[in-house]
This record gives sequence, C-alpha cells and structure tokens, in this order.
Amino acid sequence: MKLIIVESPTKAKTISKFLGADYKIESSFGHVRDLPQKKLGIQLDNNFKPDYVVPLKSKPVVKKLKELAEKTEEVILATDEDREGEAIAWHLSQALGLENPKSKIPAFAEASAGKQNPKRIVFHEITKNAIEKALKNPREINMDLVNAQQARRVLDRLVGYKLSPFLWKKVAKGLSAGRVQSVTLRLIVERENEIRNFIKQEYWTIAALLGNEIEANLYKIDGKVLEKFDIPNEARAKEIAVELEKENYKILKIEKKGLKRNPPAPFTTSTLQQDAAKRLGFSSKRTMLIAQRLYEHGHITYMRTDSVNLSQESLVAAKNWLNKELGEKYAAEAPRVFQTKSKMAQEAHEAIRPTMPENIPENFGGEESEKKLYKLIWQKFIASQMPQALFDSTTIIIGAGKYELRTTGTMLRFDGFLKIWPQKFEEKELPALKEGEELKLKEVRPEQHFTEPPARYSEATLIKTLEEKGIGRPSTYAPTISVIQTRNYVVKEDRRFKPTEMGELVNKVLTENFPEVIDVDFTAKMENSLDAVADGKEQWQDLLGGFYGPFSKNLETKYIEVKKQAPVEETGEKCEKCGKPMVIRMSRFGKFIACSGFPDCRNTKKITTPEGNSKTESPESNIQNLNMKCPKCNEGNVVVRRTRKRGKVFWGCSAYPKCDWASWENPSTNVDNKSSLEDTKSKKEASS
Repeated sequence: MKLIIVESPTKAKTISKFLGADYKIESSFGHVRDLPQKKLGIQLDNNFKPDYVVPLKSKPVVKKLKELAEKTEEVILATDEDREGEAIAWHLSQALGLENPKSKIPAFAEASAGKQNPKRIVFHEITKNAIEKALKNPREINMDLVNAQQARRVLDRLVGYKLSPFLWKKVAKGLSAGRVQSVTLRLIVERENEIRNFIKQEYWTIAALLGNEIEANLYKIDGKVLEKFDIPNEARAKEIAVELEKENYKILKIEKKGLKRNPPAPFTTSTLQQDAAKRLGFSSKRTMLIAQRLYEHGHITYMRTDSVNLSQESLVAAKNWLNKELGEKYAAEAPRVFQTKSKMAQEAHEAIRPTMPENIPENFGGEESEKKLYKLIWQKFIASQMPQALFDSTTIIIGAGKYELRTTGTMLRFDGFLKIWPQKFEEKELPALKEGEELKLKEVRPEQHFTEPPARYSEATLIKTLEEKGIGRPSTYAPTISVIQTRNYVVKEDRRFKPTEMGELVNKVLTENFPEVIDVDFTAKMENSLDAVADGKEQWQDLLGGFYGPFSKNLETKYIEVKKQAPVEETGEKCEKCGKPMVIRMSRFGKFIACSGFPDCRNTKKITTPEGNSKTESPESNIQNLNMKCPKCNEGNVVVRRTRKRGKVFWGCSAYPKCDWASWENPSTNVDNKSSLEDTKSKKEASS
C-alpha cells in the first residue's frame, strides 16, 4: 500500500477516482506546521531559525498521517506545485519524521526517524493522465522553493509582529501592518490624494455635421495636428466656429485599410482575477476560492500561475473542438503560442485552462458561481486558439480652408475569436464617397470638456497595478485586498476602493517613519530577492539579515521619537453616567465619543453628523449596521460584533438568537456571503 498526501479533502477525493486499491489518498488540511501565534517564533540571534509548531487543529491530522506512514511501504507528497505547496510537502516530511536528506542543512530540519524517503510528485491538473505521469516521474523536495516560501513567511512575520504593536501604541489598538498590505494601502491613499489635489482643466473640441450625415472632427489647423489643450476656452472655440461656417468643404483623401485584432492569451492568476472582477463582479478572494474548487474537482489546471504556456495536448484538443463545432475557418492554422510577459514569472507552470476543452460551459453541472468562472476560463482558452478578428477601416480627410477635419468608420469583416470572447467595439459605416467631392455644411458644433481626475482603484485596476509594480505575487493579491478591508483601512464605494480615516492615518504614520519598508520599489526588489532564493542564487538568511538590522534599529528610534498620533479631542459634553468630560477617541473603526473616565466608566456614543446621521459606531457598543439584509433570514440586518473572549470582530445577524447566521468575513466585500462561522473555518483549514 502506498500513501499519497495532498492538501485538501476535495483534491484527495478527486485523485482517488483515478487510482486503484494500491493507493490510499489522505489530506493534510493545509499546512501542518507554522510559526506560533502568541510569540515571534523566530530566533533572531540564531540566523533567523523559525520555531515551527503543529497547531492544535492539525495535531489529530498529523497523528493519523504518522500512523498511516508507518504502515505503508511508500509515502508520496502530492501537494501543489508552487512554493507554498513545496513548503507544505517539506513541513509534512518534518512533522511525520520522514527522511529527506537534502532538507537537513539549509532549512533547519529536525531529526527524522529515517523510516521513509518520501517521493515528491507535481502536476498541473488533476486528471488521470496527469496523475499517472507524475507517479512515474517523482523527485525530491526542492529546498530552494521551500526556502523562498520560508523567507517570505519569516519576513512577513518580522514586519507584522514588530510594526503592529508600534501602531497599537502610537495610533490605536487592534491595528496591523504588513509588508505587502501596507504598500497596497499606500497606493490607494496616494490615489485618493491625487483625486483631492486634482485641478480640472478646460478644453474644447469642434465637430462639423456635413451632408450625407457625416460628422467629422477638427484635427488640423494650418497643417498642424491639434493637441488636447490647443482650444482652451469658449472664446477661441467660437472664433474657429465662425471661420468654419464660412468655408467650403471638400474631401481631400479617403484611406481604406484592413485592421486585425489578435486573440487574448489564456489566463494567469492575475488576469483571471482582473477579468472576473470586471465581467462577473467577483472579488479576488471569491475568484480564488471558486477557482480552487474547480481545480480540486479536476475541471481546470492549477490556478496559481504567472505563465501563459499551454500543453501540446491542450492545443490539439482546442483545435479539434473548433474544427468540429465551429468549422475550419475558426481554427487557427497552427497552435498559437504566447510569451509570458510578466516580470514576476517564476515556476514553469501552465496557464489556467479547462482540463478537457470538450466539456463546454453549457454542460457544466456545478454551482452557479462555479459555472460562471468556468465559462470565463473556457472561453478565454478557446479564444486564444482562434483566428484574428478582421475589420475594414475607412478614414476620410475633409478640407475647409486652413482647417482639416477627419472621420473614421470601422466595420467587422470576420469575427474570429470574438465569436467566443466578445468585446465591446463600435461599428460605424460611412457612405460611399469620392475624393474631390464637395460636402455641404449643416452645423458646426463646439463642445466644452474638462479633464477628469484619476479614478479610484477597482479590484481589477488595483491587481493590475500591483502586478505591474512587482508588489507581492498573484497568489497574495486576494488575501492582501481582503485584509485591508477587514481592518477597515479601505471601503468600497461604487465597487472602488476608498481609504478610511483610519487607513489614511496608518499610512501617514508608516510612510513618515518607515518609508523604506512600504516603498513600492523596495517591495518589488524584495520580491526579486525572493525569486533569487527560489532559483538557488541567494541564501534566505542573508536576505533577512540585510533587511532586519536597519529595520530593527529604526524601529527602536521611532518608539522614542514618535508621539501619539490620535490625540484625545474635547467635546464640551459631560458624561450622563459619571459626569466626567466626554472626549473623541480613535479606534480601528474610526472616531467615536467616549467618557474620559475610561476604564472606570465605559460610556460611549456614536459621532453624528449635523443631520443626525451616525458617522461611526463606538467599538464598545458591539454593533455596526452595514445596511445589508441577512443572507440567511433576509429579515435582520448584518451587524459587526465581537467575540466575548478575545474581542475578535465577526459579522452576524441582528435577529440573533432567532437567526444564527454569522461569518468571519465581511459580506459587504463580496466574499462568500453564505458562509457560516464553521463553513469559513473549514474552508481556511482545507485551503492550501
């Protein structure tokens, strides 16, 4: 009997369908070891050695897996193929006492029983062929990948564990800082400042309505192409309009040409999150949860990838489907190969695609959200192997004295990949005209415009910016975006991110006192260093040492120099319970009114606007209405609550105990509104 260990029960169940009685497939339910929760867990004076522990929830799992390992002839670690999966495999080998010679020196391996030399297998998809091929080609654990993950984990622990208490002391309790989350917050705050400081600028355009219903735009004066602000005001626009009304109009030139639009590349993790946000309205976290389920059920390839590579088998399958269902004209002559442009591309993965292209979305039998995401992935993959879309473009140049006007029409000639991957474009057909033909002026239309401030980040544009700037990795985008919302640093307004008062204050404190830690370029360079560790070109302890020394020294200085950033403000009111002055304080949820006699008197109030509306909610009141109906009973409202023991925030129904719906996740962020506390807990445990 051979034992195969994977991360999740769903993945185990899917793999068991492909293997016979000689194999037993078990799940580790995610990581079986991690840094301790209640202390730093890193030996700063011993080359940053981590003090890994087996969490309480994982102990029964480890015990069971140990017993099974002792009874089986071979242990096969089949965790995911990225750095996180490699680290889980290594932690399993350590926790189960399995022999893995290469892991001992570079990663502080513990003494093992030496009973088993575990085999490591990887695969891009959970299909019979992929599993059988992987079993024939096992390898050892890649310690370079393990060390890259280990370096990231220790680095993030150092930043979070050291900076968060600083924020508690200097701003408010319950705050957190993070190496990637704080840089992401900075981007959102800086965009908000750009919007506030934006000064709009006026400019004008001029169009002429001519005979045959042609509308042409002014684009040249005296042979010079107009720039955006060349017509700056109404006076200049009217002056030009008056002159245009006196001119004769003649067609100077007609240009006809064909245009081609190339099909898109198949999905990477980043582009999947972007398109799911734009086309489906899914948050990045929801997208990744659904993609995880699709992967574990064998419907799609691995969903954490920077690559746009496609296997030869998938290319053949796509062409066969296109030939059969749409005909030869919709099947590209040769397989279309895409080059990975991402500067963050690391492990040699495949793009995200359906495991079997013949399984069309219409026949998909999963949940509605799964069906929508599967359809998106299927369409993008199939479209990537289709011909270009072809257009006929006509441009007409019209002369009017010293002025030239232009109009362009575009018509679709062959839809190509657009048949499967629709995109918005405007067709405009122009009438049949000849060069030299005169046109009659009907009307001159000057139009005023003003420049617009930059838009706030949406889920899609934020992810795109993070990727372009090299901040984090696609697999970290979802948890990063989720945590800055959970921490109440940003909120969504019209599906775009706006920093809260607390978010702006936290960003101010961090940028003024720890500029390098949350510097965009510094964070990107750190990612490059982590890549170097993964490639075996840099030692992870050297990376940490170069960072932690200056960081620690600066932190000590700032504890002395920086004053409390959320001073108490007088209100002029007296506490109705004890008579002491009421003051304005700051919590992670924003400002609230509290008795200055705290902790002897815990009287708190909301801050209300002049209209009498609640501005923020006191954290002591334990309730914060989100103006959202309970997703379970649809009668009560979703409110913020705290656990009795530790004061941890969760969301629940205001109709409790009549309705027991509750969630650790904020439902207003589009993250799995239907999850109960136990559902959410089990998902976290099962996720890799």
